Amino acid sequence: MASIGTDSNGRKRILFVSSEGSRKTIRIGRASRKQAVAFKVKVESLVSAGITGCTDDETARWMTSLDDLTHNKLAAVGLLRARQTTGAATLKRFLDDYISSRTDVKPNTIIGLGQARRNLLAFFNESKRLSDITSGDAEEYSRYLYAKLSPNTVRRLCGRAKQFFRFAVKKRIIQSNPFEELESNVRSNPDRRFFITAEMACRVLDACPDAEWRLIFCLSRFGGLRCPSEHLALKWSDVDWERGRLRVPSPKTEHIEGRASRTIPLFPELRKALLVVFEEAPEGGEYVITRYRQPNSNLRTHLQRIIQRAGLESWPKLFHNLRATRQTELAEIFPAHVVCTWLGNTEDVAKAHYLQVTDNHFAKALKIDAVTTEQIPQKAGITSPYRTGLQRPISAAQIPAQHPAERTRTDQHRQIDFATFPGDSGLCESVRSSQWPLSESNRYAGEGGGF
Repeated sequence: MASIGTDSNGRKRILFVSSEGSRKTIRIGRASRKQAVAFKVKVESLVSAGITGCTDDETARWMTSLDDLTHNKLAAVGLLRARQTTGAATLKRFLDDYISSRTDVKPNTIIGLGQARRNLLAFFNESKRLSDITSGDAEEYSRYLYAKLSPNTVRRLCGRAKQFFRFAVKKRIIQSNPFEELESNVRSNPDRRFFITAEMACRVLDACPDAEWRLIFCLSRFGGLRCPSEHLALKWSDVDWERGRLRVPSPKTEHIEGRASRTIPLFPELRKALLVVFEEAPEGGEYVITRYRQPNSNLRTHLQRIIQRAGLESWPKLFHNLRATRQTELAEIFPAHVVCTWLGNTEDVAKAHYLQVTDNHFAKALKIDAVTTEQIPQKAGITSPYRTGLQRPISAAQIPAQHPAERTRTDQHRQIDFATFPGDSGLCESVRSSQWPLSESNRYAGEGGGF
C-alpha cells in the first residue's frame, strides 16, 4: 500500500496511493531505514482508516504525539485534519473560547466552568498544548486537587475537565480525552448529613430578621425547595390559596421534559409564613422574595449568622440539610413516589443523598410492644435478644409440645355438628387495642402545623 523511496542526497520519502486513488508523497528527510519503515506502517494505517473509518488505539496515540510540522505534512496529503493554530490549541486559549461560546447555560454553570478553568491553569502552564496533556498528567492533576479540596469538589472539577477535553476531541484538536478515566460522580457523604429538628427550626425562625427571611427558611425546611434558585423564581401567581397548593418553578430541571415546575401542598408552616409576607408585599408585586434578589445577597452567609444568633452551631450543608430533613419527615407519612414528586427528585437520589436515620427512629424502635415479640419461638432457658421489655428467660412450660406426625387417615372425615359447641361460647373480639399508638399519618393530621 505504501513504499519507501530514497533521493540522491539520502533523504527518505513515503509514496502511497490515497483512498481516492491518487498517488501521494510525504518527504520525511534524513531518517534511518528503521525509522522510515515505522513511519510507512503508520501511513498505511491512516490510509486504511480513511477507507474504513476506524483507527486503532496505537495509531491514535501516535497522532496526538506528532509535532506540528509532521502533522501538517500528513494533513497536506489528506491523511489528517489540519490542526488549529498553535494559539488556539493552547490550554488557556481553548478554555476561554469554550466558556465564552457556552451562551446556552445558566450563570451558575458559567461560574462552575470558571472555577474548573482556574484550577486547570493553576496546575498546567497556560501555554501548554492540549495535545501534550497525557493521562498521567490528568492523574497528577487529580492528586493535586485532593491535597487541597474535599473529595466531592475534586470529582466535580474532574468532571468539568472531562467536559472540556471531550469537546476538544469532538473538534478534532486532540484524538483522545486524557481525563476520561478520572472519577467524576459525586458521592453521598454520611458525615455531612444533619437533621434539623422542629425545636431547632423554631429557634432559627425566632432569630430571623424579617418576614422574608422567615419565609426563605420555611420554604427550605418545610417546603423542601432548592435555595436560592427556586425561592427567587417563586411568584405570587404560583400560590393557589383556595386549593392549598404551591407551584414551584425549577430552574435546575427545566431542561428536562415535564420537570420545569412541580406542585407541592401549601403546608401549614408555609401558609402562615406566606400570608405574613403577602400582607407586607406592595400592590402589584410579582415575585414573592424581593429584598434578597441582588447577586451580592449571599444567603448562605446570612443564614450562618442567623443560626449563630439562635445559639446553634451551623450544620454542614446549610440549605441541602434543610431540604433533606423535610424529605425524611415526609417519607414517614407519604409513599416514596409522592414525596419525590413534591421534592423534585428520584427515589434513587433520595436514598443516596437525602433520607436519613434519625434519633426519632431509634426512639420508636425502643417502644415496640413486648406482646409482638412473645411470638418468636425460643429454646428453653434462653432469652431472645429481639424481645423488648422482657428480661426473664422462657421456661420449658411456655414452649408448645411438639406432636408426632399424624398417621395417614383411611376413614372418611367425620362431619362436624356446629350445634354441639357450647352455647355460652363468646363472640370473636377485635384484637386491636385502644392503646396502640396512632399511625404517623393520623398523628400528623391530629397535630396540625405551625411553628
